[in-house]
Amino acid sequence: MNLREITLDIVPASDEARFRRLLDAHHYLGGLPKIGQSLWYVARWCEAWVALIIFSAPALKCRPRDTWIGWDFRCQYDRLHLLANNSRFLILPGYHQPNLASYLLSRCERRLAQDWPARFGHPLLLLETFVDPTRFRGTIYRAANWQAVGHTRGFRRTQGGYSAVPETPKQVFVRPLVVNARTRLTQALLDPTDSHGGSKRMISADHMRSLPAFFADIPDPRRAQGRRHSLPCVLALATAATLCGMRGYKAIAQWVDDLSQSARARFGCRYRQGRYEVPCTFTIRDVLIRVGPGALDQALKRHNALYAEADEALAIDGKILCNAIDEDGRQTHVMSVVGHQSQTTFAQKKSASCPAQATSKPSRPMKSAPFCR
Repeated sequence: MNLREITLDIVPASDEARFRRLLDAHHYLGGLPKIGQSLWYVARWCEAWVALIIFSAPALKCRPRDTWIGWDFRCQYDRLHLLANNSRFLILPGYHQPNLASYLLSRCERRLAQDWPARFGHPLLLLETFVDPTRFRGTIYRAANWQAVGHTRGFRRTQGGYSAVPETPKQVFVRPLVVNARTRLTQALLDPTDSHGGSKRMISADHMRSLPAFFADIPDPRRAQGRRHSLPCVLALATAATLCGMRGYKAIAQWVDDLSQSARARFGCRYRQGRYEVPCTFTIRDVLIRVGPGALDQALKRHNALYAEADEALAIDGKILCNAIDEDGRQTHVMSVVGHQSQTTFAQKKSASCPAQATSKPSRPMKSAPFCR
């Protein structure tokens, strides 16, 4: 079999049933449901199926991979779409020959650079795969210039979270598809071409547990009758949603409603009839409108003082607001300080220029300069 005569194509919908049957019959892990972002490839030689290959969504957490990339915990969930997992690779019986596997992997890398953006609207920067060392040595990945970065701890995802008992640790291999893959994955601000969909920034479990305490001293403006959710809980949920990129009452309420039961427990949500309940959109909006701004500002400053160390640099940016002139004829200026890593606004100052300055210069952005901590 001449390797140059092999064609590699995306599996058409009419052949997906056959694709699944062959995986179930010949792959030790069986087939894989087509969920989320996933591409199925079939390699053919003289119209005969030679190999089956699947690239799908990456693992949510993988310590060797995450350590090799070097990205921050809060940002990695917003950038996982730039990774893909080679979740299945099967050479069908009767077609095993030297160099075939590494040749197909290199062909897949070139195809993914075009097929993935065309199908899902964003590029791929890095590939990963997991090899069971009790069955394989990862020779084909090493031959295709993949890099071994370590072993997993053996835990796997289940419907309720992760398995309680570790199984066989898997060897982790990665393959950058671009030269500066790690730089693009770890930079403070993601390139617009790499962004896709809404924000998916995360906060840790310890951060969730600590948030309500920052708002414990704020007086509750609501009357006690009919109060279901505590003020610290509601403010902590709104703060966490904002830190994760939510903007607006509906977006915050949707983020809160999507929290798992374990996450709701960490925030101290109301426990009723065996489940943790979260506030609705009206409750969140009512609290944020009526709570005292001064006390809330002090609580957020205490939070920033504790968690701002996560930012390696701060961006200081100012704007001269067009047509924003007060009754004395002075034009309004706004200066903001934003953390690069957390994308959190730590300070915002509004000031007004003298009337002469407001009339002599047109509206324009002020100079932005990074401030390294």
